[in-house]
Amino acid sequence: MPWMVVVSALLLMMAGLAGITRGDELINSGSLHSRQLMWIIIALPAMFAAAWIPYRVWKPWSYPLFLATLLLLGLVYLFPAKNGAHRWIPLGIADMQPSELAKLTYIMALSHYLMYRSNYRRLTGLVVPFALTLVPVVLILREPDLGTSLLFFPVLYGMLFAAGARVKHLVAVAMLGVIAMPVLWTQMSAEQKSRVTTLFNQQDGGPAPRGDGYHLHQSKQVLALGGVWGSDVTGMPIDDPLAYHLPAAQTDFIFCLIGERWGLPGTIGVLLVFLVLFARGLMIAAGTQEPFGRLLAVGIVTLFASQLIINTGMTVGLMPITGLTLPLVSYGGSSLVTMCIALGLLMNVGLRPGYEITGEPFRFRDGE
Repeated sequence: MPWMVVVSALLLMMAGLAGITRGDELINSGSLHSRQLMWIIIALPAMFAAAWIPYRVWKPWSYPLFLATLLLLGLVYLFPAKNGAHRWIPLGIADMQPSELAKLTYIMALSHYLMYRSNYRRLTGLVVPFALTLVPVVLILREPDLGTSLLFFPVLYGMLFAAGARVKHLVAVAMLGVIAMPVLWTQMSAEQKSRVTTLFNQQDGGPAPRGDGYHLHQSKQVLALGGVWGSDVTGMPIDDPLAYHLPAAQTDFIFCLIGERWGLPGTIGVLLVFLVLFARGLMIAAGTQEPFGRLLAVGIVTLFASQLIINTGMTVGLMPITGLTLPLVSYGGSSLVTMCIALGLLMNVGLRPGYEITGEPFRFRDGE
């Protein structure tokens, strides 16, 4: 058992629970802390169950699970919008967010397609992987959910690179993506556009601006209040003028709450735990000879790393506010359970590194 993955996951969930508790203290409410604890109790068995069932059992189900998730992404429009977005399917006791499941089933489907194939060594052979990526991206972008939709592209590139795609082809496609950015801009909502433009018109200090820039201003203010060693303020009302009114503080901006309470040691500690998790995940991928397992491990590590970079980057003004959670740390049942299942699959690969070895599928000669 790759216990370093388990320990890292537990530490991150504990840090998230502490940050959520801090958010409850600041607004004099204790509801989210107990709910997150319940989700942790559900997520941990799911993680070990995903590690216990051999991952090769799920390989034939990769495409059907991905298609089922796409159907769920379409079903969200049959239910009333919440906060102006169609992202959830109500299940009575809780709401399910299909976009979280889509991240995992997409990695499984792409791993299945790329194993033992050499057609992605040609530029034209990248059409199918990119088409496989664009379908969930378009569906999620229309919810609208810009942050989650952005995650699919770094995952695609990481898995293509691990599978053996030529770097020059990936660079060429990336350049085409840059050229196509004006088209993407026309498909974005007014709110999404404002979050991008606000990044170039940041306001530090002073009163919070109204409308555009409010979230970014508040996140930086809350993070700065922690200073180097953190703050010990308690019992602040939600509308306090000192900047504690931060929308989605315990979900999208949980990193700010950790920095506000525990300062620089808290934020650096969380980042170091993530780095340990990434290093162990890459070691699992490198030690796995079976192609589906290796691609699965690479995709999961890339997903976590991309989500970490985007979430922490937006809290300090380096990336647009996208509404993306911090894996294992932010409040939310769908995100926590899905990420724990992903880590369970990562451990699964580490426990079974030699499944179905058939030659060296990731090595190519220059002429191939």
